[in-house]
Amino acid sequence: MKFVGEIPEYAFIILILAGYTLYPFHNAGAGTLPFASGEKLTYVLRWENIPAGHVKMEIRANTTVNGMDALHFVMTTRTNGLVDIFFKLRERIDAYADTRLEKSLLFKKVQTEGQHKRDERIEFDWDNGTVQHANFGKKSAPVELKPGSLDPLSIFYYTRVALSKNNPTVERQVTDGKKSFLGRATIIKRETIALSNGKSYDTLCIVPHMGDIGGVFQENKDAKIHIWVTDDEKRIPVKITSKLAIGRFIGELTFAEGL
Repeated sequence: MKFVGEIPEYAFIILILAGYTLYPFHNAGAGTLPFASGEKLTYVLRWENIPAGHVKMEIRANTTVNGMDALHFVMTTRTNGLVDIFFKLRERIDAYADTRLEKSLLFKKVQTEGQHKRDERIEFDWDNGTVQHANFGKKSAPVELKPGSLDPLSIFYYTRVALSKNNPTVERQVTDGKKSFLGRATIIKRETIALSNGKSYDTLCIVPHMGDIGGVFQENKDAKIHIWVTDDEKRIPVKITSKLAIGRFIGELTFAEGL
C-alpha cells in the first residue's frame, strides 16, 4: 500500500463523504437553497500533525447543460510542502446539477496523481435511464441510472439542503458512472467544538457509512470518520477527523466567503 500517495487522495474523499448524509427530499426548490453562486470554502488537511494540502470548494454562476439550467460546483485539491516532494496531487472537479438539486447532469475530473493522470467524465442520460463513465474518452459500459442519483460532489451540496437533526439517519443514491450505491449517515450528537484557529461552532456530529469505497477504507474494518457540520440552516462542514489504516486525518475549515 502506498502510504504517502494515499494521504491527499483519501483526505479529499473524506470531504466528499460529507455529502453522503442525506434523506429523500425531492422538492428542494431553488429558493430554499442555503447557498448561492460566489460561495467559497477552503479547508486545510493534515495527516497526523503533518500539513498535507488544501481543498477549495466553490459555487460558480449558473450555466446550461444539455439545454437545462444548471448549478455549477467546483472543487480543487492540491498537496503542499513535504507531501509534494514525495507525492504531488493536483485535481479539479466540475459538477453540474439541475437547479432544484434533484439530479446530476454532468461530472468532470482532471487529476495528476504522481505519474498518473486522469481525465474523467460522467454523462447522465436521464431520457434513457443510463449513466456512463469515460476516462480520456474511453467509455465504460452504460449502467442503470437510479432515480434521483447525484454525483460525488453535487451530493455534498444537497446535504446542506436535506440534512436535519430531526432525521438522525439519512440516505441518498450516489453514482460514479460505473456503479451506484446508497450513501447513508447518522447524526450521533450535538456538540460545540473549537478549531485550531480558535473559532468555535455549534455543530451536529455525523458518522457516514462508506458503502463500497475501497483502498485504505477497505483494508481497515475499524476505520472511523466523524464530520462536524454547523447546527444551523447552512450545514457547513467545519471539521472532519478519521482513523484509517494509514493513520489519522484532520480537515478544518480555514476560510469562507459568499455565505
